[in-house]
Parts: sequence; structure tokens; C-alpha cells
Amino acid sequence: MKVCIAEKPSVAREIASVLGATTKRDGYFEGNGYAVTYTFGHLCTLFEPADYKPYWKSWDLNNLPMLPEKFQVKVANNDGIKKQFKIVKSLFDRADIVINCGDAGQEGELIQRWVINEAQYKGKVQRLWISSLTTEAIKEGFKNLKPSENYDNLYYAGFSRSIGDWLLGINATRLYTVKHGGYKQVLSVGRVQTPTLAMLVNRFKEIENFVPQPYWELQTLYRDTLFSYEEGRFLKMEDGEILANKVKEDEFEIVSITKKKGTEYAPKLFDLTGLQVYCNTKFGFSADETLKIAQKLYEKKAVTYPRVDTTFLPNDVYPKVKGILSKLTDYASLTAPVLSKKIKKSARVFNDKKVTDHHAIIPTGMQTHLQYNEQQVYDIIVKRFIAVFYDDCKVSNTTVIGKAADVNFKTTGKEILSKGWRVVFEKQDTSSTTNTSKDKLLPTFVKGEKGPHEPSFLEKQTKPPNQFTEASLLRAMETAGKQVDDDELRDLMKENGIGRPSTRANIIETLFRRKYVKRNKKQLIPTITGIQLIDTIQNELLKSAELTGTWEKQLKDIEKGEFSAAAFIKGMKRMVDALVYEVRSEKVQTRISAVNNKPAGKQKSKTKAKAKTESLVGSACPKCNSGSLLKGKSAYGCGLYGKSCDFTLPFNFGDKKISDKQYIRLLTKGSTVNLKGFKIEGQTSEGLLRFDDNFKLKFEPKQTAKKESIKAGDSCPKCKTGQILKGKTAYGCSNYKSGCDFRVGFL
Repeated sequence: MKVCIAEKPSVAREIASVLGATTKRDGYFEGNGYAVTYTFGHLCTLFEPADYKPYWKSWDLNNLPMLPEKFQVKVANNDGIKKQFKIVKSLFDRADIVINCGDAGQEGELIQRWVINEAQYKGKVQRLWISSLTTEAIKEGFKNLKPSENYDNLYYAGFSRSIGDWLLGINATRLYTVKHGGYKQVLSVGRVQTPTLAMLVNRFKEIENFVPQPYWELQTLYRDTLFSYEEGRFLKMEDGEILANKVKEDEFEIVSITKKKGTEYAPKLFDLTGLQVYCNTKFGFSADETLKIAQKLYEKKAVTYPRVDTTFLPNDVYPKVKGILSKLTDYASLTAPVLSKKIKKSARVFNDKKVTDHHAIIPTGMQTHLQYNEQQVYDIIVKRFIAVFYDDCKVSNTTVIGKAADVNFKTTGKEILSKGWRVVFEKQDTSSTTNTSKDKLLPTFVKGEKGPHEPSFLEKQTKPPNQFTEASLLRAMETAGKQVDDDELRDLMKENGIGRPSTRANIIETLFRRKYVKRNKKQLIPTITGIQLIDTIQNELLKSAELTGTWEKQLKDIEKGEFSAAAFIKGMKRMVDALVYEVRSEKVQTRISAVNNKPAGKQKSKTKAKAKTESLVGSACPKCNSGSLLKGKSAYGCGLYGKSCDFTLPFNFGDKKISDKQYIRLLTKGSTVNLKGFKIEGQTSEGLLRFDDNFKLKFEPKQTAKKESIKAGDSCPKCKTGQILKGKTAYGCSNYKSGCDFRVGFL
């Protein structure tokens, strides 16, 4: 029997349908000699600290750094996951061959390899590598299965990334929380999230500390066209005033007109970051929302694999282009001009050297019913794809020089000689074939003409840089914080960007969840806690986007087989060891608490403040922070529900009605109190509600403290050298004077 393992039940269903495995079993599909099973994302995870050494469970500076000799993997501690893993293992035990059908990327490879390894499967493994979920793509993929060994380096890179994040994330988070955290305040520090936060904080401070500098501009208006002094702005008012007074006396004369024909190329195809930037700028979607929509479009077979970092297509896609365009019947008016002649093949689109695991995001040709926001994203992906096969846009760039009293002024403009690809992005009600139309943005000037003009001499001030938006932050992460506007240069810098395209959205969402960053319309503003954390971290390497970019380059080199995973892990361990030593030695004791995130200003009276928080309706949605909560028939929901947010709070959970007061506590403090009367899996339970990472309600059973069984004279389980003494109210260690704080209260 051939056993296929996919990353999601929905993907397994698609693959099973193509393979003829149509019989539904518990946890898999079966038929035609195949069993198609699945994971739910990460069935397996790295060991927790306490799995290596029990005393590592304690958040104690004396336990740091935690540097396991060998990193190990386990099945996640969840009943549903354990059940599915058991099903998968039983299928592997009967398999003649296993086919890894995980997402065709680094994370997909890692997820499935961990499962295969933990199931102790020793037989032959093949890899399905596809870029879309269409029937044609799946069939072609199964005809061209690859040996699993071809993707070993991809797995090593993924494993190294996880270990690097574990080493730095767990050690640094505990280090800064114990050293600098306030009451119940966890200070989350991460390999990618901390330099990203540092970029936001540095930009915020740059703006806050910005001192405007005055400058002066000399301009003149001639024939309703604004001309500017050719040599630029003046930093001294008196220098400009002399010329301003001089030009008032003379007429304005056109000295030269220069026209230079140029070419404007169609926008590049989308990689994930480009798509997220576009959708944030044009539609206001967060990076996470765009990724989720793109993933849905992929699973609906409408577009190719979205978690990509290239804007190019391989040459072997070119023969398929005509077929894809022909199937896009909803865009027939735009595809007709392309299909009527030989389809253009440009090196700006097709380049095997710029494509690694996957190509740019393009439509598959499959058209299906989509929700409004899905349609918006799909529409721009399709139009970008169509546009690259149109002719280039031909323009004429015009520079006009004029003078008054021998003082030169300049203006520039553009004529569109042939629209080319621009037609694709015009509204449907305008002409789509006016390639010979001219859009003159300047009047027709004649050399030597003269006339009256209106000079102006204005004082202006320099402006600070803009606060980051998600769009500009994604671009900054892509280039490790360097300001790069040129597409070609940005492509060269991608290998040193921080984070991967598929994880950047989650990094930004993590900063929101940690309350390090908040939204102000489209702007991303660091909170006081976020600013304090970056100020407290003295180690510049931990905040360095450049260093994190170097790590990303090393991970990519591991993937290519050009760098050793062992060397990467050794380097991370060395840095963590040095970091712990440095921070433990710090004399300054800063205490950071999220309570500081409350905006400064006059405090309202307690009665007014209380009255305001008593109502859920009108409260800010905790998930998107953009919409306000509304009351429906069976739940509260975000006012943007069905548009850009899916947040709801049901009136009942686990057969229990949840009061508004408890939901208000959940929104403000992160959880309800422990409540009785829930019915969970048929059992009456007591516990509390809180949000999971996707802002869905989750139930946590009431925790009952377990006292350790201990008696006087035992060896101290913490320091291993002292003995247990019995005090008046608790047992303690005989080494308490020399620093061991082990203590257990009497039962």
C-alpha cells in the first residue's frame, strides 16, 4: 500500500480524489492501492525545556542558558493530535512506500519529516512537489515524484531555523522576563520579532525627536505650469531673496525643450510580500489577512502556491500560459488581445535562475465563486499576470528649461504615446484599445517664446520620515531595514531579509498580541512597553536587523547545501551564552509592565470609566482593532465581519451562558475567572475562557496546584547540594543563605 501524508485534511481530500482513494476512514482516505492521511499543521514539536531537565521548568536566572546537547522532537500534547498520530503511524507500519505530500516549502518539509521520523518509519519515502492543487498539477506531480533525499537540505534548514528560534526565543524571553519583567509581565524576545520591533521603535523615536529645518524654494508660474529654480532649494533665505527680487523684473522665456522617449514595463508578478504590500496599501488588509486570503485561493485551486519570494516564472511555465489565459473567461476582454497573436516571452518574467522551490503567484485558470475580499485579491493577481504579456508602455519624457533675468527654472512632464499594459488596469468602461492616444500633461511650449509669469519665494520646513505601515514594514523586513525602492536591487537583497515571506505576517501579528505595537489607522505605533523593552535591551546584536538578515542568509545557504546546520546552531549557542552572561551582569534593574500602555493624560473619574467599560457593544474588536463590536442574534461580532474580520463572541460556550461582565474581563484582562457549569466532551467542568492565537475561544480547566512530596533531610531537588529543612510554614533548602531559594509550603 502507498501511504500519502498531506498537511491538511482539505488537501488530503483533493489528492485522494485524484488518486481514486474515495473511501473515507477515520483519519484518512483509502482506495485504489492508496491511503491518504494528513496532519493538522505541527503534529510534532521540539522538546520543551522541562522535557530535557525537570528543573528547567522554573524561570530562574540560575538555569540559564539552556543549551541542550541534542535537540529532540515529540508528539504535541493534545488528545486529538495524539489520536491522529496513532492513525498515521499505523498506516506507516503497513506501507510499502510513503509519499510526503506536505506543502512544498521549508515548513511543509519540516512538519512531515518530524512525523515520519517520530513514527520510526524506515522504508522508502518519495516527495510530491507541486505549485497548485488543480487536478492537472496533482496528476503531473505524481508522475514526477522525487526521492525524499533531494530535499534533505531543505529539512536541515527548517530544523536549524526551529532550533535557532528555540535557543534565542526561550532563553532571551526568560532572561529578560526574570531580570526586567514587572508583575505577571512576560517579555517576549525573538530572533526576528525583536529586530522588527526595534525598527518600529527607532522610526518612532526618529519622528519624535525630529527637529524641522527651514528651507526656501524659488518657483514661478508660467502658462499654468509650475517651474522650479533649477539648482534646487536654498538653505539661507537671503541667498534666495536676491534672485527672487531679480526675476520679478523680467519676462519668462522658454530656453529649451528636450523630449526623450522611454519605456515603462508592466508591474512585476507578485511574490507574497509584494501581494501583502499591495493589499495593505490599496485595500487596507493586514499582512496576515492577505496571507489567509491567498491561502484560501490556493486551496480553492484559483491561484498557485502563495508562500513564495520570487516574482519570476520558470521557462517551463511558458507553454502553459496560453491555456491559463484561455480559461480566464471572466477577463476575456483583456486576454483577447494577448491570445490573438504570439504570446510575448520576456526575461523580466521568465528566468530559471530567479526561481527556486516555487514561482511567482499566478492564476491557475480555474474560476470559482469567491467572497468579496477574495475576489479583490484574485482580481489583482490575474491582472498582473495578464499585463506582463501586453506590450510595454511607451512614453515621452519632456524637460522644459525657462529663464527670467538669467535665472534658470525647470519643469518636467510625460506624454503617454502607447498605453500598452496600462490598458489592463483601466476601468472597464473606458476604451481598452486606445494605444495611440496621447495624455499630454504639459502644454505645448515653443523655444524662444516669452510672457508674464508669477514668481513665488516660499519658506518651507523639512519633514520627518513617515511612521511604518504594514506595507512599508514588510518592505523593510525584506531588505533588513535598508531603504530600497528599486525592484531589481530589492530582489538581490531578499536573501538577507529578516524572516521568511510566509512568517512575516505572523511576526507582525505577534507584536500586536504581545501589546508591543498598536494600530493608528494604517500606522504601526510602538507602545510604551515595546519602547521600554527595546531601550532595556542593551545588546545591539539582539536588535540588529542586519545580523538577523545574516542568519536568514545562512539558513538559505543550508538549504542550498553551502553551509552547515551544525555551524549555524553552534553560532546561535555561542551568542545565547554570551547574551545570558551579559544581561545577568547588568546593574540596572528596569521593571517593565503592560500597565504602562495606558495612554498618558487626564484620568477620567472612576464612575465614568466604569460606566464606559460596562458595555461590550462599541468596544474595539480585539482581533483587527479596526471594527467595533455589534450584538447579533446569537453572538457579538466585529462590525467588519464578512469584510476583513471574522471575530465573534458567542453568547453560549460549552452549554453555558457567558455574561457580558465575564467577556469584558476577557477583553481587558485576557481571561474570564474560573466558572462552573461548562459541559466539555460530555463532562461537567470548571475552568476559564481565553483566546487562542486566532482569537477563538478556548477552554482551560481549573488548575489545581500539586504539592511536591518532600520531607526533612532529603537532598534539595534544585541545587542538589543542600538538605531540606522543616520550617514553621514550609520546607526549605539549607543553602538558602548562599542563594538557593527552593521552598515548598506545607499541605
